[in-house]
Amino acid sequence: MKEARPSLLRSTPFRLALTFAFLFVLAFILSGAIVYQLMSADLARRLDQSIKETYSVVALTYAENDKEDLVASVNNNADLSPDKDQLFSLSGPDGNHLAGNFAASGLPDGFSMFAARLPGVPPDTMYRAYTGEVGGNNLTIAFSLAETDELKTVVLMSFGWGTLFITGLAIAGGALLAARVQRRLDGIAATMVDVSHGRLDARIPLIGNGDDIDAVSAQVNAALDRLSGLVDGMREVSANIAHDLKTPLNRLQMILEQAADKTASGEDVASDLADARAESRQINETFDALLRIAQIEAGARKARFVDLDVGAVVDTIGEVYADVAEDDGKSLSAKLIPDTKWIIHGDRDLLMQMLANLVENALRHCPPGTAIELSVTRQDDRVLVHIRDNGPGIPAEEREKVFQRLYRLESSRTTPGSGLGLSLVKAVADLHGATIALEDNNPGLAVIASFPAVRTPEA
Repeated sequence: MKEARPSLLRSTPFRLALTFAFLFVLAFILSGAIVYQLMSADLARRLDQSIKETYSVVALTYAENDKEDLVASVNNNADLSPDKDQLFSLSGPDGNHLAGNFAASGLPDGFSMFAARLPGVPPDTMYRAYTGEVGGNNLTIAFSLAETDELKTVVLMSFGWGTLFITGLAIAGGALLAARVQRRLDGIAATMVDVSHGRLDARIPLIGNGDDIDAVSAQVNAALDRLSGLVDGMREVSANIAHDLKTPLNRLQMILEQAADKTASGEDVASDLADARAESRQINETFDALLRIAQIEAGARKARFVDLDVGAVVDTIGEVYADVAEDDGKSLSAKLIPDTKWIIHGDRDLLMQMLANLVENALRHCPPGTAIELSVTRQDDRVLVHIRDNGPGIPAEEREKVFQRLYRLESSRTTPGSGLGLSLVKAVADLHGATIALEDNNPGLAVIASFPAVRTPEA
């Protein structure tokens, strides 16, 4: 059943895009408000400066005890402003109106604001005025705020439309980006649904731009590759276990049935019981080996790791198996450089088991007269353990397969063994961070285990 796709409004990418769009618009509004306030303050300052300059020019026309020039100047300036965007008023000491296009009354000295009601002027038009004394007379110069207010209105309207445009653009752009990201997330979700339904070959599509989603998708695909390989391995192991255990279990059943028949007839069943014990021991050893490999792969033995000389482990294995090889018509020798230590970090018992399995594998599959040689070398920051023989070797196409659990070169499985020896070797090597390589020894096989070396003062 296909999972329901979440709506765009509920998707995380769209919400993030909307959040950043809101923060961007908020920053735009705050910066615009600051600019508007600075502009308003600058316009007010410039208006006051113009009023004061005009006042100074008119006031300079006054001469001592001669106000006719002052009156003429006030009237002339008033005539130059028929639309009354500039007002001029001159009144005597007694408050009588002497000149100008309006009568100023009740205005304080200095700058002030007032609403004028004049013919031809919109009601309640605001003016900025400056009042001062010139030769005992009161001179008032006032400029209309209509032009300044109109400019502010234009700025506010422009800013408002700009805010709407930016908001729409941010939301639309966020929606497009969110939809694009959501499609990629939907691809990931769809792949996970396919995998959960058993389609282990499903993979997340990559667009190849190297972004974080592509990087995560590539890691998920790699994990799916490993998962698919593990599942395939488990299926193969299950089939091999069934194949390997079916024969000994059938033999065990036949032996027990034969023993039961002999018991009924009073015959001796000691040999049958011995055969049954051998078969059950082989079955138990197979399961013990599987459990041991699982424990090693789980990393449970890493707590026992110490710095140790792998050369000493190789020397011990050489001494233990030298007589075994001689009794089997083969030779085994450990060639080590005297007074040299090869220090690695690991578990001595597991390394002994690993090398023992490799030597036993060579002894089991090589004919009489085979020479087996153990040695240790160092290459850069790696310690290499070599197990070489001049036996029949392993075909190149089979060298990777032999590390699989229960895999055996002999498909008929007539020779002793469970096919788990090299699987345990691989598990121990992986636990130690080592690599195992199988190479042609011309003739024979060369097994090379490469361990990370521990840097010591002696080194």
